[in-house]
Amino acid sequence: MEKVLNLLFENADPKYKSFHSALIPTVNPESIIGVRMPAMRKIAKTLLCDDNFVLNEKESFLSELPHAYYDENVLHALLVASEKNFDVALKETNDFLPFVDNWAVCDVFAPKVFEKHKSELWKEICKWLKSDETYTVRFGIVNAMRHFLDEDYSIDKMEKVLEVKCGEYYVDMAVAWYMSFALIKQWNDAIKVVEEKKLGVWVHNKSIQKAIESYRITEDRKVYLKTLKIHE
Repeated sequence: MEKVLNLLFENADPKYKSFHSALIPTVNPESIIGVRMPAMRKIAKTLLCDDNFVLNEKESFLSELPHAYYDENVLHALLVASEKNFDVALKETNDFLPFVDNWAVCDVFAPKVFEKHKSELWKEICKWLKSDETYTVRFGIVNAMRHFLDEDYSIDKMEKVLEVKCGEYYVDMAVAWYMSFALIKQWNDAIKVVEEKKLGVWVHNKSIQKAIESYRITEDRKVYLKTLKIHE
């Protein structure tokens, strides 16, 4: 859409484009406009305050898939994340996920309404974890990390995440990210996973590394975690 593209190009930052392109090697640099996240969030807010866009143009933009530009995908994720109706947000999420092709869009994609529908969300996460699409699986893992490691945590949910055996870098990294937070929030269960070496070697060591890097892990636990690294 011309309105959306004009807003994106008006906020393009060439230096940021160059910097960010290096962080998402799976994305064609020519498809990156280079809009910084604060500006992107402001654009999303501006559009959502525009009654004409919301009533007449938003649905059209969300249906124009695949988008030509990476920045359109980021904006798409932010617009869906603002949806207050769970059923609508879930449909828009599932419509969009097949077109998510990088970790950055995947990880910024966080519908707020998911927090209020944990039971329904978990059922969807179980489906996402079984997907053949790399970033759909990663999205499932990240959502399990965001929503099910606190009061809604249970050991069976952790085990469901750990059933994912992919070997794909961006999925394995998500599992390690999940485990590092599990070690922070659910130490007793998570440390058993590490002690019993239930993870692949790379994920095992990366989980320990990311946990050790956290200021939320006590020093004595960091010392212990270091002893559990697998040296090949």
